[in-house]
Amino acid sequence: MQRMQAFKFELMPNGEQRRDMRRFSGACRFVYNKALALQKTNYEAGGKFIGYVALAKSLTDWRNGTETPWLKDAPCHPLQHALKDLERAYKNFFAKRADFPRFKRKGSGESFRYPDGKQFVVDQANNRIKLPKLGWVRYRNSRDVLGQAKNITISQSGGKWYASIQTEREVPQSVPTATTAIGIDVGIARFATMSDGSFIAPLNSFKKHQQRLARYQRRMSRKVKFSNNWKKEKTKVQKVHACIANARKDFLHKTTTTISQNHALVCIEDLQVGNMSRSSKGNSEQHGKQVSQKSGLNRAILDQGWGEFRRQLEYKMAWSGGMLLAVPAHHTSQTCPCCGHVAKENRLKQAAFLCVDCGYAENADVVGAINVLGRGQRLLACGEDGSGRGRKTTTKPASVKQEPTEATMHEVSHA
Repeated sequence: MQRMQAFKFELMPNGEQRRDMRRFSGACRFVYNKALALQKTNYEAGGKFIGYVALAKSLTDWRNGTETPWLKDAPCHPLQHALKDLERAYKNFFAKRADFPRFKRKGSGESFRYPDGKQFVVDQANNRIKLPKLGWVRYRNSRDVLGQAKNITISQSGGKWYASIQTEREVPQSVPTATTAIGIDVGIARFATMSDGSFIAPLNSFKKHQQRLARYQRRMSRKVKFSNNWKKEKTKVQKVHACIANARKDFLHKTTTTISQNHALVCIEDLQVGNMSRSSKGNSEQHGKQVSQKSGLNRAILDQGWGEFRRQLEYKMAWSGGMLLAVPAHHTSQTCPCCGHVAKENRLKQAAFLCVDCGYAENADVVGAINVLGRGQRLLACGEDGSGRGRKTTTKPASVKQEPTEATMHEVSHA
């Protein structure tokens, strides 16, 4: 099967290359914003949507015009890809997958992309990459680049420049070495609780650096905006944010790798993280309730990285030959796994579960994980969610409705 994979490395450019990379990313940002402004003006005038081909012709005029001759100094292909990014943003908006495209600002998401593998050369033996109009750029070679290079994205984060190389290669279809199935209930007090009773403690990387980040942000707010002192404090804030993101990403990669290697079937909750972390401030007519408590809860939810956890787990399970199923999450911790009784009274405390019907007692997160596993097995066997609510999930049901084999069935000891 075809596997698309990205390999990210830190670049070590010299001073001139740093300046050129800032100029190239600025040129891509300028082209994106100019094309977006042209689209808006054309729409207000009653015109139709301008496609990529027409915008590419306008790009040629901008490069050869007298107003923006400095666009010629930037490579052509990244500028063209900026127009493709805008077209993709519009398509996502029309398909209701994203909000309306917004103008890019300097200092946020600085990047540019060479979309063809023939436009750059990766010399792994000498730890360098050759890029158009930049020459050879050294990089920290931490691992081998596997497969045929398709494109490369140069981006800046936390004051450092990175190269992300996307590759494509043919790999044999993986067969899972594990034979167990498990359900996972994610939370805040416990990052992930398994249906076998084990759990993974949360990292809380933002919480650990929250006070230091707030201190740097206060210092930054006292400086004159865009002054040299303000830029120094901004660099400190960016470094803390980068540290938080890197620690969370490392934690999630290690966790998902361990889970995907040890289980053939993983069932998780189909959580709508965006809705769960939505602000409760309300509006001028109807004010929200318990705004500060909800704000703290939202911050804790986003600190866990549930969305990234699911994304990584999905492709890693596919790589290992396993399967990931997402099931409805409602009432998983209020349903008794023994008798099936559903009631709020079953969970009067946050961590304790006690069935009022049969007296079954267990940790509430473990109960939730057991129910998640049961729903996943019913979904795999019969194509139904097993929740009794008939809610459609975002995960496609099994193509062949049959009882799971012994390799995917796992008797839960707590059931």
